[in-house]
Amino acid sequence: MAITEYEDQIQSIINEPNHEGFVYDFLSVYEKIPKATITKLRKGLNNLSKEPGEVYLKNKLYFKQTDSDLMQAYVDVQARVNELGTKPRFIIVTDYKQLLAKDTKTHDSLDIEFSKLPQKFEFFLAWNGIEKADFDKENPADVRAAERFAKLYDVVVKDNPHASRKGLNLFLIRVLFCLFAEDTNIFENNLFTNRVKQMTKEDGTDFDAFVSQLFGVLDFEKSQRPVDTPSWLNDFPYVDGDLFKDPHESLMFSSKSRKLIIDAGELLNWNQVNPDILGSMIQAVASEDSRSHLGMHYTSVPNIMKVIKPLFLDGLREDFEAAKGNEDKLQHLYNRIGNIKFMDPACGSGNFLIITYKELRQLEIDILKELNNLGVATMYVPSVTLNQFYGIEIEDFACDVTRLSLWIAEHQMNVKLHDEVSDAVRPTLPLHHAGAIVNGNALTIDWQNVMDIEPEIDEAYLFGNPPYLGAKKQNEKQKEDLCNALDQNPHFKKLDYISAWFYLGAKYISGSKAALAFVTTNSIVQGEQVDMLWPAILQNCEIILGYKSFLWSNNAKKNAGVTVSIVGLMAKGHQTTKKLFDTAGYFVSVEHISPYLVAGSDLTVPSRTTSLSNLPDGYLGCLSLDKGNFIFSEEQYDEVTAQYPELTEIFKKYGGSSELIHNKFRRTLWMNEESYKKFSLNPVVAKRVEAVYQYRISGGVSARGAANTPFEFFTHKVRDEKIINHHNNNDTEMLSILVPRVSSQNRLYVPMGIVGEDTVISDSATAIYDAPMWLFGLLESRIHMEWLKNVGGRLKTDFRYSANLVYNSFPVPSMSTRRKNEIESCVYEILDIREEEGGTLADLYGSPLAEKNPKSMNPRLLEAHQKLDEVVDRAYKADGFKDDSQRLSLLLELYEEKVQSLGE
Repeated sequence: MAITEYEDQIQSIINEPNHEGFVYDFLSVYEKIPKATITKLRKGLNNLSKEPGEVYLKNKLYFKQTDSDLMQAYVDVQARVNELGTKPRFIIVTDYKQLLAKDTKTHDSLDIEFSKLPQKFEFFLAWNGIEKADFDKENPADVRAAERFAKLYDVVVKDNPHASRKGLNLFLIRVLFCLFAEDTNIFENNLFTNRVKQMTKEDGTDFDAFVSQLFGVLDFEKSQRPVDTPSWLNDFPYVDGDLFKDPHESLMFSSKSRKLIIDAGELLNWNQVNPDILGSMIQAVASEDSRSHLGMHYTSVPNIMKVIKPLFLDGLREDFEAAKGNEDKLQHLYNRIGNIKFMDPACGSGNFLIITYKELRQLEIDILKELNNLGVATMYVPSVTLNQFYGIEIEDFACDVTRLSLWIAEHQMNVKLHDEVSDAVRPTLPLHHAGAIVNGNALTIDWQNVMDIEPEIDEAYLFGNPPYLGAKKQNEKQKEDLCNALDQNPHFKKLDYISAWFYLGAKYISGSKAALAFVTTNSIVQGEQVDMLWPAILQNCEIILGYKSFLWSNNAKKNAGVTVSIVGLMAKGHQTTKKLFDTAGYFVSVEHISPYLVAGSDLTVPSRTTSLSNLPDGYLGCLSLDKGNFIFSEEQYDEVTAQYPELTEIFKKYGGSSELIHNKFRRTLWMNEESYKKFSLNPVVAKRVEAVYQYRISGGVSARGAANTPFEFFTHKVRDEKIINHHNNNDTEMLSILVPRVSSQNRLYVPMGIVGEDTVISDSATAIYDAPMWLFGLLESRIHMEWLKNVGGRLKTDFRYSANLVYNSFPVPSMSTRRKNEIESCVYEILDIREEEGGTLADLYGSPLAEKNPKSMNPRLLEAHQKLDEVVDRAYKADGFKDDSQRLSLLLELYEEKVQSLGE
């Protein structure tokens, strides 16, 4: 059940005029206790207590109802329970005015008014197998508030089908503020809920007039209100902050919506909500496409800290530590933090802004406490204010939620200030204005018009988690916005949507003291997008921090994590420490960070048509362009060659990525003009060739151009020529390397293969014809895998191998014959183990990094690969590498040297 269902059912039970059946009704709320058990209990069949007013259900509950002294009754029950061999999980004693309870396992206790029991339903969730730690993780106070809000939202929307979305959302935001205010001493305790109960009819027909009057006065100081304002309205203070500036849009209300508002006031502890989480949940409720994911749409505080700590917070904290004991330095820092500007140009419901505000306020408090420790007499003057915080958000409701959440955060920090610093009082009302939370498209508005910064004067930081949206998921409008935002970058159609935020952010901070850091899918710091995007960004900026890759998720139930990176930028010319972080949060300081997020230069790797290192050419495998008519399964091949044995002459094995990895090679007809003439009258050949002809003649320009040779593959010449050239110089069979174009990211190595002339490599693989064995070893090495991971593209999350982007750009050092022989020796060992161990390459290479597939790589094969890695590593660096980042850094250095030597 949802939280609100528990609360509502228990509320219904305690509202009963007669509590004779209370304990049975209460147990029935927790659905894991069988109904049959409760029915027997009502009849006294399994009640192990014979005392009047007591119910003892083995392992579950010892309950006592009393009209005498409650505490004495509890002591008596506790004494009886202590004598039992098997303890009930809970003890409950009540006089239906007060309730005492104890969890005998955790020793937690409860002492509450009986009427407050609905708010404490979670105390008894062990009956449903949910222990306290689980509940705290999955159902915080924020979830309760969001669920209540969702119910109210649905009812009000249903009752007002013609109301504007803006009017509905504004009403709900205002109600949420009033509920929070009455629980946190902004208003008098329970003022709003009590007035709703006192001043409106149960059927809700006059509720609209009530809120219209209330919202109308909250934007005015009491001295400005009409003299005839009723006292019940004048009890409410002046709010301001623009929350009540716009007139209330008239709405229809019912007894149900009125009751839901009252329940939200009476059943929730609004002072326990976290504004950074609640805001996102509220936004999810109001977004039709997000309703099924309530609880998934917020960014956890630890993840936000990964962005803001290295960007500015660590530096401010270091300055605070250095200022301790020095009044002037502390005062300078106090003034400084009140002048920094912060903006999230894709702020959603404001998570990043809220956490940043709270961290800055906490630093302000700590400075004041340190000044007090020095004996400095200070009169509290606020430093950090909401007008330092800016945001851009395309959804108008999210903007309203951000403002509300910032006000809640401000009040919470005001309370904390009062608690921690003597004589420091900062009133929440009237509400303060945020700098600007702008409703608009961040890709089409000028950021300088939102947060104006003066170059070389203003200290400012941009941060956030902009929308990712891969190239294939963008609609036409988003494509257009992306193109314009990127100043007509010719590659915009292949770039992730988030690219625009980095590009616009780099332009915005160029020539200033500002810095930025955004969370991003790691696709823009690996593969083909790096060369398409980063050269333009790095003309005027440099990378100052980078998290390579980690899982970005939250603590919500069923949260959906995605692998991301964090990249920080600053204008060139500033002396600042550059930090590279690993997944555990440890960092190293480096002189320069490459756009591949390793130590290195700004160099990017584009596609090439020839090998940078003079390796044998790599090609896309043979493209049939036959609509499958040349291709036969093994069963079809056996059937055809049994009937026409002579056709074995024109069949070859055929396959690419999947066929190699799963050892399921198919067969294909492979003919030239001569062999076709020989077998053209064969009915199988004639039928298949005619089908290819019909397919090509009705196809595009390329297909029609090949229609006059329907007996042969569309691309075949390269393979044919390589075989002829090989045999002109050798008596041996030509061997080729088959590199899968797509392979699981969960493997330590891409399983590659060696095939002979009897096999045609399909276009689902890269083919390296007439390849030496040492080259196979080089491509199967860890160092080449690191190049593939970072320079190669991805198909979803899997590795995508490209001859032009990965193979041709791969830098290889000059290697002696001895070194190549060492590598060849390792290759033969790997091939021998593959054969000896048997099974497919999928079986042998497994998925050792996959959470859902714990099957590991064959240990013998892994050991042989690691031996190969050591040999190849030494070819690049005599003393080997500490980690993969070192491998990539050296590869990029070597790549740069080779490019420069070629004058490119």
